[in-house]
Amino acid sequence: MSVKHILHVTYDMNIGGTEQVIRNLIEGLNKEAYKSSVLCIDGTVGPWGQELHRLGYEHFSLDRQPGFDLRLIKDIRKLLSQLRVDLVHCHQYTPYTYGWFGSLFTGVPVVFTEHGRFYPDVSSAKRKIINPLLQRFTSAVTAISAATKQALVDFENLDPNRIDVVYNGIADIDTPLIDAAKKKLSLDKNAIVFGTISRLDPIKNQEMMIRAFAKVVSANPNAKLMIVGDGPLRSQLEQLVRSLDVKDSVLFTGFKTNPVDYMAAMDVFLLPSLSEGTSMTLLEAMRFSKPTIATSVGGTPEIITHEKSGLLIENKDESALVSSMLKLLDSSSLRMSYGAAARREFEQRFVVRAMVREYEQIYDKALA
Repeated sequence: MSVKHILHVTYDMNIGGTEQVIRNLIEGLNKEAYKSSVLCIDGTVGPWGQELHRLGYEHFSLDRQPGFDLRLIKDIRKLLSQLRVDLVHCHQYTPYTYGWFGSLFTGVPVVFTEHGRFYPDVSSAKRKIINPLLQRFTSAVTAISAATKQALVDFENLDPNRIDVVYNGIADIDTPLIDAAKKKLSLDKNAIVFGTISRLDPIKNQEMMIRAFAKVVSANPNAKLMIVGDGPLRSQLEQLVRSLDVKDSVLFTGFKTNPVDYMAAMDVFLLPSLSEGTSMTLLEAMRFSKPTIATSVGGTPEIITHEKSGLLIENKDESALVSSMLKLLDSSSLRMSYGAAARREFEQRFVVRAMVREYEQIYDKALA
């Protein structure tokens, strides 16, 4: 069997959920059957792209211009010919549009994966007219959750019968002990640590999380909050922590390329986002047997089972977040029970091999 060349088309390869999925997929594919390259259409290779390049995967970047960039389509078409690409896998809608037009009349099949939606979601009459045509001549369309699939139907006018749901997957690892991780980070081993790992961005709603935590710590000074990540809201969130007088109970770690110890040190993972697809950090929390409190948005309810592997609350419901945090703060048995259930769910559904196997089947069908 000849090795088939897959070109992954995306915006960039900076550190984020979509980029992590692409990286996991590329590294997990059967090397005897598939060769992978990456094309970034926004001119930025990014740190994960550089890491893939270091591992031997070719990486290309083009600089997309404002408006509908016809030159970009021409450059993609040239690259497909030069690299002898067998299949184009486009990640997110705009890379899909350019990848589709770039491969038009070349005979190279196209696979499109939608990794998530903006909040609030929007559409346009033009897209709703053209999308059924794009889908008709696309070998496969996948979404990372049933909620994301429904958004493609509602906002992009795509046929639900031709959209497959492929959940994200991550590699399993040996998990460090919580006490050891807390010691390494100079945290009191008796503290109950609530934590999150994400970009500090309005869509993640960390402001509500901090306000809720301030009420929790006033009821139980043993609580701590650890916020791992960076972003445009950092200074604003730090100011909020000072104004609520909880500075001694909140730790901002900044961005961490490999936040294993930080996740290990958490007793409860928090995901108060306004919108999610399939959160990679949520899967990482499950891998570490962490109970989660999350807003019931996007694909999250497909991952967390309420009162089994975590607690789900309604979007923007600060009082529910407070009561859920207090509930887990006061019960080590619940934390252990939810965490164990989360780990079992991860092992059954979200290991990277399961995701890779589904994409390999999609590739084989498209190439046939």
